[in-house]
Amino acid sequence: MAQETVTIPGGVRVRAVPSAPGSAEGGRADAPAVTIRSTKSRSLWSDAWRRLTRNRMAVIGLCVIVIFWLVAIFAPIIAPYGLNDQNHSAVYRPPVWNTGDWRYILGTDGVGRDELSRILYGARISMLVGIIPVSIHLIVGGLIGLSAGFRGGRTDNLLMRLVDIMYAFPGLLFLIVVSAALRDTFIGKQMGGLLMIFIALAIVGWEGTARLVRGQVLSIKQKEYVEAARSLGASNVRIMWKHIVPNILAPLIVSVAFGVPGAIFAEAGLSFIGIGIRPPIASWGNMIGDGFVSIYSNPILIAAPAVCVALVMLSFTFLGDGLRDALDPRMKQ
Repeated sequence: MAQETVTIPGGVRVRAVPSAPGSAEGGRADAPAVTIRSTKSRSLWSDAWRRLTRNRMAVIGLCVIVIFWLVAIFAPIIAPYGLNDQNHSAVYRPPVWNTGDWRYILGTDGVGRDELSRILYGARISMLVGIIPVSIHLIVGGLIGLSAGFRGGRTDNLLMRLVDIMYAFPGLLFLIVVSAALRDTFIGKQMGGLLMIFIALAIVGWEGTARLVRGQVLSIKQKEYVEAARSLGASNVRIMWKHIVPNILAPLIVSVAFGVPGAIFAEAGLSFIGIGIRPPIASWGNMIGDGFVSIYSNPILIAAPAVCVALVMLSFTFLGDGLRDALDPRMKQ
């Protein structure tokens, strides 16, 4: 006998099986017997991953980011020369496609250092700067926003006034002042100025995360499951970490994805004007600054690191757009 299987919304599968002739089901000989089986439903994160992988630009951006991370990790292995290996007989060599030398694919700078090798090493600085300060923003802004939204009252008012005060400072000007003030101190000399960059970028930028988290907490703490947990005697800490934090991760992930390009660009700008990473450590920002003197004779010294900065920033932007669409429940259809 023919069998018909129908899947209805909600993950429930209905199978209609014709009954034997002459049966008394429903008073009809051909009344079908219905069997209902529930199928395994997808979780929010698996469904979001499925939607993300369908976004071509987001997948391309993710692949580019992974490639740059691999380059940053394995730079000492894949770079043809060391970070500061100099060949004074090969100064300002053009790239290989412009009558250059295959030993220096992207040419050399003013002291004979291989441009390709320095770009590969410079990826380390940009990748670290893109992740560590944004992670600090997430921790500081998340804790402040979580406390303000959950506690409310005077705590909320006090913390939000602190956020408003930090918003009053011009972000870029504040970065320049902090970097210039710390440059010649003990902190400014550590790790070639990288620690100073971390501190300067971490001081500002967390205000947006704090406001985002506060808004999400204010809307979620009134939900029924939070009230149920509170009525069952759950502590405030358990309610926050078990019921509220997991439900605000989606907008936070999107915020981090959009915050990374800003941190990378800020480091490149500070290094370009000479108050960022200290030479001879290579970062894409100070490489652009060093190559500025030969912008007409050898423009590849500026173009190559600038293209790398642009690629990383665009990749994180595409990934952020894809995550925003994938983690939005309204985009399910």
